[in-house]
Amino acid sequence: MESTPSEISSSKMFGGYNKRYKHFSPTLGCSMTFYIYFPPSPSPSHKFPVLYWLSGLSCTDENFIAKSGAQRAASTEGIVLIAPDTSPRGLNVEGEADSWDFGVGAGFYLNATQEKWKNWRITLTSTSRYLPSHQLPIPINCPWGQKAFTNYLGPSKADWEEYDATSLMSKVRDVSATILIDQGDGDKFFPDQLLPNKFEEACRSANVPVLLRLQPGYDHSYFFIATFIDDHIHHHARALKL
Repeated sequence: MESTPSEISSSKMFGGYNKRYKHFSPTLGCSMTFYIYFPPSPSPSHKFPVLYWLSGLSCTDENFIAKSGAQRAASTEGIVLIAPDTSPRGLNVEGEADSWDFGVGAGFYLNATQEKWKNWRITLTSTSRYLPSHQLPIPINCPWGQKAFTNYLGPSKADWEEYDATSLMSKVRDVSATILIDQGDGDKFFPDQLLPNKFEEACRSANVPVLLRLQPGYDHSYFFIATFIDDHIHHHARALKL
């Protein structure tokens, strides 16, 4: 099967283009789609920095591109946005669609080690210079994390910690760019699943600069994301020294 991406749609927006591609992924063993927003280019050979948007549970590659409005700021700053899908689709693994928070649409951006879920793997290209601050790996001390890590990685919590942002903070060195997190205090997943305060504590202990902003009344929806996404695009542009 053809692994070279083929363009399946294109829409102009803020002077640039949203382009959707399809390709066969040997890593995942199925066909996958992804979106790229290309900002206006001064020349065909111009190179842009890249931000990856890693969507959350139950999403596809389309949600962020269609709902966030991030293209306005990306166009202004001259940043390419890439939105991959969140998991393999169409493998017909038993139980893959039994729950919304595991399996199809819930890849958790890890490399599964358990045989049944061996196709649930994420491989990001080396062209990425800075990953988005919105989507952090799930902490191991919440129900989402425990369910996903047990099934994808097995029972060893030492293996889980390799994908837990809070645990990984103890291993990082010399982080100069501030990590920006916006969290709605009306988000129903805030108290029990997301645990941003634990991540903030880990950053403070590791002397990693972090700004956690609790936004009154906001929930977990794309209405919330669209409200603050410009701040995040500009934040990454400063970190990239654009």
